[in-house]
Parts: sequence; C-alpha cells; structure tokens
Amino acid sequence: MFFTEWNSSDLVRRAIRRGKKKDLLTPTTFSLLHAADFADRLIYQIMPPLKGGMLVLADRYVYTAFARDVARGVDPQWVRQVYSIAPRPDLALYFRVPIETSLERILSGRQKLSYHEAGMDLRLAPEPKESFRIFQSRVLDIYDALTHEFDLKVIDATREIDDQQRLVRQLVMEVTRGVEPGKLYERQSLLRPRTALQKAGPP
Repeated sequence: MFFTEWNSSDLVRRAIRRGKKKDLLTPTTFSLLHAADFADRLIYQIMPPLKGGMLVLADRYVYTAFARDVARGVDPQWVRQVYSIAPRPDLALYFRVPIETSLERILSGRQKLSYHEAGMDLRLAPEPKESFRIFQSRVLDIYDALTHEFDLKVIDATREIDDQQRLVRQLVMEVTRGVEPGKLYERQSLLRPRTALQKAGPP
C-alpha cells in the first residue's frame, strides 16, 4: 500500500506556506496551487504504484478541492475541469463531523484556529470561531451534495473509533475482494458522476 496526503508535494508546498503566511492568495490562486500539488503527486506518487498493482490511500482527494474551493467562491465547473485528470477512486470515504464537534476537537488540541481553516481570508466574520462556523458550514453542505453525486461512503465520525474502523475495514474488503494483484483497470474521469456512468452503459 502507498499513502499520499493533500498539500504534500515539495513542488508547491513552500509556495502555499509562504502565500498563506503573507495572506497573498486569492481563492483562484489557492485553487491552482493545490491543483499543481495534486497533479505532481498524481504523476509521481499515485499512478506509478497503481500501475504496479498496489493500493493507494489518499488523504485527501479531489473532493476536498470541489468543496473548499467552491466554498471560497471559485466556479464549480472550472474546479472540476482543472481536476479532470484525476482517476475515479474505487472507494471514497467521507468522515462526516458536525461543525460544533469539529470546532471542539480542533481547539482541544491547540489554542486557536488557523487563519485559512476558519475562512478568515474571506472576511465572513471578525471572530475566528464564527467565521469557522460559516465557512465550514458551506464546505459541509457541498460535501453532502458530493456524497450523492459521486457515491461517497459516509462514515459517522462521532462514533467510537473501533466502530469506525470496523466499518472502514468492511468497505475496503468489499472493494478489494477478488481483485487480481497487478491487474489494471480503465479509469474514468471524475467529471462524470457514478450515476451518470451507470446510465450511460457500456461504450
């Protein structure tokens, strides 16, 4: 198994960090930098192990951009076109957490919210907690819509960790059962949601 995470490419990580620190990033610039991060990891970290027959675990995937970038005001169709190079995953998990629970968990581990996770760059509210609630509520609403469109598997992240782990193991086993090691599968663009693919039938 190979693991890759969002915003971890050496190609753009420093630029994103510098832009955040100096508050230089517009929503579109933010989106483009994260897309460059994804493209770099797709070419050098995701596709090679997939072609070698390995499982790839991505934390997170393009749905993060679909939700966060659009919540920042970027055109949704433009964002999807930028990420049209992404292969459709065999399994996508959405760990859903209510806003107040998320806020409580973050602040139990550190003293304050980060500037951009609270959406302070959007000038939604002068107080970080209130800005967080507004911004992350937008993100949550978009994720909920994506769940139906792309068949994301929803995990109630307020449940006990052991319960979540059992459910994840079950979902992964259902996807991987009977898969031949090293077998390649044709992958379809994320621009066509699963429901559309089912209706389209064989080419």
